[in-house]
Amino acid sequence: MISRLPYLIIALIACNPARANDPPAVSFDWFQYEGRDAVFFEELKENHYRNPVIAGFHPDPSVVRVEDDYYLVNSSFAYFPGLPIFHSKDLVSWVQIGHALTRRSQLKFENGQGISRGIFAPTIRFHDGIFYIVTTDVDGIGNFYITAENPAGPWSDPVLLPEINGIDPDLFFDDDGRVYIAHNGEPEGPALYDGHRAIWLWEFDLGNGKIIAGSGRLIVNGGVDLDKKPIWVEGPHIYKLNGWYYLLCAQGGTADQHSQVVFRARNLNDVFVPFDKNPILTQRDLDPGRQDPITSTGHADLVQTVEGEWWAVFLGVRPYDRDFHNTGRETFMLPVRWENGWPVILDPHTAVPWQVRRPHINFDGSDAPPQTGNFIWRDDFDQPQLKPDWIRVRTSATQWSQLDPGSGTLKLLALPIGLQEKVQPAFLGRVQQNLEYVASTRLELPLSGNVTAGLVIFQNSDFNYFLGVRKTGQAFTISLEEVREGVLRTLASAEFTTTEKHIVLGMGQQNAKLHFNYELATTGRSELIAGLDAKLLSTQVAGGFVGATIGLYARSE
Repeated sequence: MISRLPYLIIALIACNPARANDPPAVSFDWFQYEGRDAVFFEELKENHYRNPVIAGFHPDPSVVRVEDDYYLVNSSFAYFPGLPIFHSKDLVSWVQIGHALTRRSQLKFENGQGISRGIFAPTIRFHDGIFYIVTTDVDGIGNFYITAENPAGPWSDPVLLPEINGIDPDLFFDDDGRVYIAHNGEPEGPALYDGHRAIWLWEFDLGNGKIIAGSGRLIVNGGVDLDKKPIWVEGPHIYKLNGWYYLLCAQGGTADQHSQVVFRARNLNDVFVPFDKNPILTQRDLDPGRQDPITSTGHADLVQTVEGEWWAVFLGVRPYDRDFHNTGRETFMLPVRWENGWPVILDPHTAVPWQVRRPHINFDGSDAPPQTGNFIWRDDFDQPQLKPDWIRVRTSATQWSQLDPGSGTLKLLALPIGLQEKVQPAFLGRVQQNLEYVASTRLELPLSGNVTAGLVIFQNSDFNYFLGVRKTGQAFTISLEEVREGVLRTLASAEFTTTEKHIVLGMGQQNAKLHFNYELATTGRSELIAGLDAKLLSTQVAGGFVGATIGLYARSE
């Protein structure tokens, strides 16, 4: 275990000059990520878009339209900043415009916080000039909502909803001025089986920001058919259309049995009746051995375009080797058709298509940076603020990163915190968005013998890899560390001498295999280790609900 200094003695490198006892800083010149998925090399058909629309760890999407603008938010669990906010004009090209949780005064994920805890499925809505996000901090303050006039922020501090015991809250504004919150919770009385849950509905006093006492009632018990013991009914969203109230829910858990189901009622006090053709979206009825599968679809939210079309955004998974995935749960999109007054996203035994005809939205095009497909993402650290793609694990009072746009460098304080420790290390990551990719960074060789810095692929505190370089006497040592089930060990190392000041570190994945390399200007590229098991970083091995993140890390001993 790596010892830790109290945070209070760590200098704020953005504010204070270096002192003799300050942790040393490491400078990074750039970071680059390139996707190389075989399925994305297929030429995109005219007037089509690719699924997923937002690749990589972007689960539980919720979407809202405001005039001809669309805004989308995803779960973020224990990553910070939290609740990423995306904007689009065409529902296809999404630009991340910020996060809703950007301040420790809003939320703290600190000592002991598991990576797959924190912020669960949010809902974003707009009413009378105000944006609302309602969500759950599962191990902290519970259910809450925040507001903003501009979805790019700033967002308010949380308003707590202590009456709600459960997760996945939804906010519904009825046309008579009344407001409601639906959510997943325990059933009335004892659960009848593992995974037995219910959907509850409460009236909400918007003016006072409080649930109306005594207004809660159970509206779905277990799911579509309690006799069949459905599990994990959750993620509710309510809509009103043509005199009907529609309740959209996920059911079956978020693994390969995931599905989307729908109910409706004429009045919110009536019984919600399930559609007799549920589920309206699932992939569990397909051959698991099919080529290039998309699985685990559900947690959908609906939106209607100005032109009148209906679309669904939902989470899905792209596995390799049948059921392994490192990219986490991603945001997909499909058109919705209405069948005898019911919404249908996908017919039974139908695979989610990789390419879909674009929405008929009157928009001339977008120069948005790609969020899906095979693209190159690069940061030369030449801007005054970090790009919103960069996220940290957990929160901390310590300011350990500093941009220097003039020199085009990012400096990280080398904190005495290991990746396997359940506090915030000096690690900046961005989500892995492809099954096959390469990533690299150029950094200044550390000259302090107690500093190791480099490139990380991180699933959680118990499962990650770190390619780091450090000074050892008159030479340098590059090593590949593995954290498996919380235990750190070195898998490979190499020593070299050089008069150069910089080194390029690289890594990549081809489905189930990882490789790591390093490069000096005078000697070229050297492979440190190849053929490592990428499944270590999959949800099936590491557990949890997140995908892997790739990025930069500095550590002192």
